[in-house]
Amino acid sequence: MIDHFGINCADLDAAKRFYDGVLATVGARRLMDFDVAVGYGTEQPVFWISGAAAGTSNREAHIAFAAPDAATVDEFHRIALELGAQSLHAPRLWPEYHPGYYGAFVRDADGNNVEAGLPRRRVSARETAA
Repeated sequence: MIDHFGINCADLDAAKRFYDGVLATVGARRLMDFDVAVGYGTEQPVFWISGAAAGTSNREAHIAFAAPDAATVDEFHRIALELGAQSLHAPRLWPEYHPGYYGAFVRDADGNNVEAGLPRRRVSARETAA
């Protein structure tokens, strides 16, 4: 449903280092770099970061990246902390979100809530009929 989205960052160079590291854990990489904006994705850029205008404040955004498995969520959290993020929630099960959801949340240097988690598993018609 979402084609692409972006956030503003106070220090674009620091944000590039952070997102280069954490997005590699979920299989994404820097695909486009226009100096003032950088696009990340797997096949096309779907997540963009850009520098905030000097003197402007930044609103917190919540960004959730899909991870293929729990080990990737763990790695995302570990790398994020190594790169200076604050841990909001260590990796764990979040059954209140949906059964089997495993995720981790960190706050990046610009105050954004960045999450990696297992996407909702598609339930087959056979499972719903049971």
